[in-house]
Amino acid sequence: MGNQERSSILCPNCRRLISIDESPCPQCGLRNPGSRWRNNFLTKGFRDGDQLIRNIIYLNVAMFILSVVLSPSSTRFSMNPLDFLSPGDRSLLLLGATGRIPIDKFHRWWTLLSANYLHAGILHILFNMVAFYQIAPLILQEYGGSRMISIFTLSGVGGYVASYFAGVSFTLGASAAVCGLIGAALYYGKSRGGYFGQMVYRQVSGWVLGIFIFGFLIPGINNWAHGGGLIGGILTASLMGYKERSPEKFLDKGVASICILATLGALFWGVCSSFLILAYSSVP
Repeated sequence: MGNQERSSILCPNCRRLISIDESPCPQCGLRNPGSRWRNNFLTKGFRDGDQLIRNIIYLNVAMFILSVVLSPSSTRFSMNPLDFLSPGDRSLLLLGATGRIPIDKFHRWWTLLSANYLHAGILHILFNMVAFYQIAPLILQEYGGSRMISIFTLSGVGGYVASYFAGVSFTLGASAAVCGLIGAALYYGKSRGGYFGQMVYRQVSGWVLGIFIFGFLIPGINNWAHGGGLIGGILTASLMGYKERSPEKFLDKGVASICILATLGALFWGVCSSFLILAYSSVP
């Protein structure tokens, strides 16, 4: 048995058992589902949804630690929980915070991507990662891993574009992207209907109300980014659709791959340029 060639595989798109000779997949229509390139390069990274969620959290934590390490002289260690472990503005600017100052003064348009992975303090990242950890499994279940990545990335960018045109000078955090996932959940609940859809819609509507009340009560909250991210999530979700209506396609995985590569490229550039600028400024 061990020497016989496989006669069936799991379709890399819909994950259903099909014959290896099928083209296209009879379940979802994916062309050449047995292609090694499809199975090993583009689709493999989206199969483990739990790991995908953890990887996004790990990346946010890693960037926060780096922002603290790069600004030890300006990092605040006060007992005030709002100020504890707050990186300096200079390190956050170098790593990729966004807004009118970074974009207009330094032409750093790539910060629309990188700002989603930077945070201004320990409570800032804690609140955003807890919110992400709560909403991401629902989006992963109903939209799939590749669409979740696209919604997270594109709505985060959309939130910061709205923030830029609103005149916000300096901003960062994953909350715009998290609001995009909440917007996708709103769209899903309203579009699906039924008991489950109504339950999702009511619960997420409560989150939206809480986010904007919190935003207006606490100074320094970027409500423009939250609102832009929410609208971006609704629009992106409506264009892509959820799995009950439209199974994930190869195109969805392609868009998600572009989002991942663009984000990693922006973060890599921010980290490399930070080290170069700091090294150059330390030379007498």
